[in-house]
Amino acid sequence: MNEPEIASLGIGRKFQKPTVFEALSVFENLELGMAADKRIFPTLTARMTGEIKDRIDDVLETIGLTALRFQPAGILSHGQKQWLEIGMLLMQRPRLLLVDEPVAGMTEQEMERTAELLTGLAGKQSVVVVEHDMGFVRSIARKVTVLHQGSVLAEGSMDEVSNDPKVVEVYLGLDEEESA
Repeated sequence: MNEPEIASLGIGRKFQKPTVFEALSVFENLELGMAADKRIFPTLTARMTGEIKDRIDDVLETIGLTALRFQPAGILSHGQKQWLEIGMLLMQRPRLLLVDEPVAGMTEQEMERTAELLTGLAGKQSVVVVEHDMGFVRSIARKVTVLHQGSVLAEGSMDEVSNDPKVVEVYLGLDEEESA
């Protein structure tokens, strides 16, 4: 499927490298992220309603960028750009949010804030995170699925999968004698 078809199914996808409009403000980026008719004429005649402004304000609060609403996205830190892109997806009200490596390149403080952001979305939409930083995974995961060569290797709580002999062997390169 193409991007609009995927989005119309209620699936928001965020890839590892943040993609924001750096010359536009944080507010304008969120406005562009809204689920709306994006053809030329409707876009040119669109008006900012109180409902749209309220939605943007809610998302700004959720992603923690309210104080930076009028700042150009280009001056944001790497972590803030990641949060802005998540906010742009939230503007579409997705039922499922797929997030790839959200904390790659972040500071410890940004990682903590990202964990708060993603866990705060619980109950509002389903969130699937692909991540290699096991400390981060431990801080957010309710259920962990370990994949190996395209197949499920193990599934369960973080403790269950991290103690699974198959996971230990594949990801730590230990045979069963060494891992005992």
